[in-house]
Amino acid sequence: MKVCQAMVKCLEAAGVTELFGYPGAAICPFYDALADSGIRHILVRTEQNAAHAASGYSRVSGKCGVCVATSGPGATNLISGIAAAYMDSIPMVILTGQVDSRLLGRDVFQEADITGAVEPFIKHSFLVKDEAEICRVFKEAFYLASSGRPGPVLIDVPMDVQQRETRFSWPENVQIRSYKPSTKGHTGQIRRAAEAIRNADRPILCAGGGVFSSGAQEILGEFLSKVRMPVVHTMMGIGAVPHTVPLQLGMIGVHGCRGANLAINRADLLLLAGTRIADRSVPNPALLSQKKKVIHIDIDPAEIGKNIPADIPVVGDLRLVLEQLGEELSPQCFPDWEREIHFYQNQALPSVSVPGSIDPATFLRQFFAGLKPGSIVTADVGQNQIWATRQFRVPLGRFLTSGGMGTMGYAIPAAVGAKTACPEQPVYAICGDGSFQMSLMELATICQHHIPVKILLFANNRLGMVRELQDNHYGREIAVSLDGSPDFVRLAEAYGIPAMQISKTEEFAAAFSFLKEEGSALLEIRVDPAEPTLPQELFE
Repeated sequence: MKVCQAMVKCLEAAGVTELFGYPGAAICPFYDALADSGIRHILVRTEQNAAHAASGYSRVSGKCGVCVATSGPGATNLISGIAAAYMDSIPMVILTGQVDSRLLGRDVFQEADITGAVEPFIKHSFLVKDEAEICRVFKEAFYLASSGRPGPVLIDVPMDVQQRETRFSWPENVQIRSYKPSTKGHTGQIRRAAEAIRNADRPILCAGGGVFSSGAQEILGEFLSKVRMPVVHTMMGIGAVPHTVPLQLGMIGVHGCRGANLAINRADLLLLAGTRIADRSVPNPALLSQKKKVIHIDIDPAEIGKNIPADIPVVGDLRLVLEQLGEELSPQCFPDWEREIHFYQNQALPSVSVPGSIDPATFLRQFFAGLKPGSIVTADVGQNQIWATRQFRVPLGRFLTSGGMGTMGYAIPAAVGAKTACPEQPVYAICGDGSFQMSLMELATICQHHIPVKILLFANNRLGMVRELQDNHYGREIAVSLDGSPDFVRLAEAYGIPAMQISKTEEFAAAFSFLKEEGSALLEIRVDPAEPTLPQELFE
């Protein structure tokens, strides 16, 4: 069979049932072969959104997301989506077409060195020149993407290679001599960690996105029931710990909960579970670590100590390490610390909403309270993201956003991917009017492929987060006005998507009823342009 046919059979053998892409000449042999497969192809309207959709699909399905693009601009358009997946450790396989192998390096039409371009932010990439290697490459790509610290892997296949003859033979296993990720934690380090917890007076656990990557939600809940230490989470860890956990304090960081930040500063032992603690979580990690002992659990040894020095590093799969740690510990509680934590749980930032206008926090708090368990919410980057992270309370729900890269335009394509993976669950995309206009073309994808997604569009005619930064730090605004934006309700209706706009608190009930109707919908929530995300005293 031809290599292009073998590529499709490799995807089938890897369990792929859906992929997201945009065709072009250099990938046409693959697309021709895909027509004879049962794999569902979802045509996005720009390649970056194929990567975001694959990310959303992966995060809720637990499988590798797959996206496809052609050579040159098709491949380079994927770069932001690849970088976002890499920063957030999302398993993804990217297929790109390439110019004929004999023309590589000659700057011919639509040639781009995509494997070189993505090198700083990809787990691995392959440029396939030997047709006999295609099955091995695909097998290794899926294994690399989903094992160890998950991440994106790219396969670049020249057009002439796609059309050569080869023999299909799907390998039974993978042997990569230089790649042996640890899974179980070192026994000695586990014992050291357990001893440190036993000797602590004020321990606290910080849960990150690694909880989801390792499927450790259940074991984490069991661990916290046995060892009653308080728990906080990063933005990527939202939903990792049920809000019913008694000592849950919420999100840490610049935009986090006041009580969570107070508690993590006061703790004498910090257990980092699947998080690297970047600058938005802790602006000065080195200063924080001086006051406490740090246990850091991560499957990637390069992440341990990257941002915060670790006294007890534990390399391994978080789920397995928590099981090991739980076996070493007896049931334990910290009564004095718990009483202090109850005080922190009542600490909150003061209300900062503009009087007389819609308060996004109030709207979202009421909206999330009405969602059914297991609902999926995607959020873009900006003020809409911060309002949503603070109010998200959905039992068994998932909250997806671009954490490490902070990529605008993420929410809608990620929602498309999430809904494709879990068609039985309601999926909501939360956007600002700036980020919405970076991916509004995907309304066509939603309609063409009958993917019912609800969009909540917070509109203030500003790049709100940048506007707030400029006002507070520079005293003036530049290039943040979104004058010229369309009528979003009429725009959605032009795509055949029901839409409505609200601008008053009294309209909340009608809006919530509208969002419960079947099918896709767009709700525009008008917000005062001066609506902040942080109290003014933090800038003084």
